[in-house]
Formats: sequence, structure tokens, C-alpha cells
Amino acid sequence: MNNQIPPKHHRMCCQCIMDTTDPDIVFDSNGTCNYCNEVEILFNKTKRTEEESARKLNEIIGQIKRDGEGKEYDCLLGISGGVDSSYVAYLAKQFDLRPLTIHFDNGWDSELAVSNISKLMQILNLDLQTYVIDWEEFRDLQRSFIKASVIDIEILTDHAIMAAMFKIAQEHQIPYILTGVNDATENGMPKSWVWSKRDLKNIRAIQKRFGTRNLKSFPTLGTWRWIFIKYFANKYKFIDLLNYISFKKCDAIAVLKDKVGWRYYGGKHYESLFTKFYQAYILPEKFGVDKRKVHFSSLIRNKELTREQALEELAKPLYDPVELKNDKEYILKKLGFTDEQFNGLMNAPPRPHDYYPSDHKMVEILRYLREKLTKGKVS
Repeated sequence: MNNQIPPKHHRMCCQCIMDTTDPDIVFDSNGTCNYCNEVEILFNKTKRTEEESARKLNEIIGQIKRDGEGKEYDCLLGISGGVDSSYVAYLAKQFDLRPLTIHFDNGWDSELAVSNISKLMQILNLDLQTYVIDWEEFRDLQRSFIKASVIDIEILTDHAIMAAMFKIAQEHQIPYILTGVNDATENGMPKSWVWSKRDLKNIRAIQKRFGTRNLKSFPTLGTWRWIFIKYFANKYKFIDLLNYISFKKCDAIAVLKDKVGWRYYGGKHYESLFTKFYQAYILPEKFGVDKRKVHFSSLIRNKELTREQALEELAKPLYDPVELKNDKEYILKKLGFTDEQFNGLMNAPPRPHDYYPSDHKMVEILRYLREKLTKGKVS
């Protein structure tokens, strides 16, 4: 079923476990991949002493508190029940911030994710607002993207979360948005494995081609509006708290387990049932992509995992056969696909996102502007 032809000369980085299943990977004369080299440059560029990080973090926290005086909430935080967002919620409470936490319910929450969120809200005494998407509309969108044979089906959830967060920020007049984004454990993702989350034109084009419903309630935020809000309006600020501490995912998990009874769900973003099925089945079977290589490699660079340990983990099956059977039955039934229909789509040749109308050129403009605006700056 795997449509990606294995490379004739397989090669793996000598430092991480990224390899030539990424068609754009490049190795230097020492056998080190471009991702390891790029991350080393990034880490050196953003490196701060503990005192510098603490001072910068205190400045940010102080500014959020001052701007939030007299308001019910001083910041906004999206929460999924996963490690990063849960730990940011924990830190926000430690810093005496008053976040309004937002959970985006797209119909695929695992019981464990719901339980983790519930524990966090109760023990940390945080207010939660759940943004529930129209399931029938969202299901039709996911069906369309599977039919389109494009690689990044998760663009739908990521785009909607971003748009919903802006909508809620505007409604409550909250200028600060805390994120779980971090350089330490989120780096080295091949461009060919994902697509721009802001490509609204691509979403609409694929839905028009394969869908049966008009997009009426699906939250959207187009590329040009995103550029204006983020780089020119200067009204909303994204605060990546985890970049101002010495962040290690293993330490965050230990703290969450001890302080709030949080439980791990087994993989990157596996708090979502669909994301688990997508990453552990659709991506490797249809596109020849195993995202564990990226996730483990970032942990190697962050010195949380040795290369040998990563290779041992990579050798393990992505899915327990019984669990795969049960998950596949549940997900296909919920999406409205028969086995025959879904298997036919899995066997269809992959299509690049820009095979369909796309904002790709505008995304390149955004990237250019971002590089110009951030060149030589360390926030």
C-alpha cells in the first residue's frame, strides 16, 4: 500500500535518526544532516544564561499582568491535554497569570485527553471555554482531504484552532496568547511532510472539489489577514513561554504527573484519536513518512534521548495490531468510509497540496517577510 518508493541508497544522519525518506535531506562531509546543523545554529543564536532567561521571562510576565489589570483574564491559552499545552497551563498558574483556557473540540478527543484537561482545570483552578466545531461540516472536510490524497490532513484542525483563538481573543479583548511552541523539542520537520496551516485557499479548493457541504461555521483565517495581524497590527502577541526556560519534555511530564495526576497518551499529539491514526497509519502506509524520526531526533538534540535509544524505539511497531483494527473500524465508521472505499483512497497516488489551488506564493511572501523582520533579532 505504501506509495513512496524507497531510496536506492538509504542514508541516516550520524547524530540524529533523520534519513533519506525525507527527499530534501542534505548531509555535510561528516555525515551530519542539515536539520542538526540548522538547529545548532538556532540554539547558539538564541542561547541565554539562566539569569538572562529569568530576566526576560519576568519582563514578559510583568507586562502581561500590567496590561491585564482590571480585566477578568490577562492572557489566552489553547489546551489539548497534551504535554506542551498542559505544562504551559501549569507554568501560567505558577506565575500567577490569569489565563482563559480554550479547548478546541473537533470530535476526536481521546478519553485520556478529556481526563487530563479536567484534572488541570480543577487542580489549577482555571476557567475553560470549549470551542465545539460543527462535526458534520468538519467530517466532510476531513473526508475531502483524504480523497484529495494530500499529505497534511491535520492542516484543518491546526488552521481552525488558530482562527478560533483569534476570534476568542477579539471577543474578550485579550492581547496575549500563550503557546506551547518551543525550539527545544519542535524542530527539524521536513517541508515535504507538512503544509502551511494558513493556506485557506487550499482548504477551500479541496473542499469545493471533493466535499458535499459549504463551509459556513468552520473558523478561518486567511494568509493575508494572518500577515497583517501578526506583523503589522501589533495588537496580539504570541508568547512562547517554553522558550524562556530550560525545557525538557521528560521533566515536564514528571511534573504534570506529580502535581496534577496527568497521564501520558503514548506519542506526539496522540491525545487526538484521529491524529494518532493519521501519524501511525495513514502517513507511513500512504506517504512513507514516519514522524517519529522527527520527534525522536529533536529529543536527541535536546539531550533527552540517546541516538541508540531512539533507534530502539523506532524499531518498535507503530501500532499494536489489535489496537489498529479497533481504531480503524471506529474511525472509518465515524468518517463514513467503508473498508473498500478507504483502502482505495489509501492506494491512490499522493498529490502535492499545490496540485490544487493554493496560497503557496503568499506563504513564500510571508516567509520572506518573517526572515526580514526577525533577521538578527533574538526575542
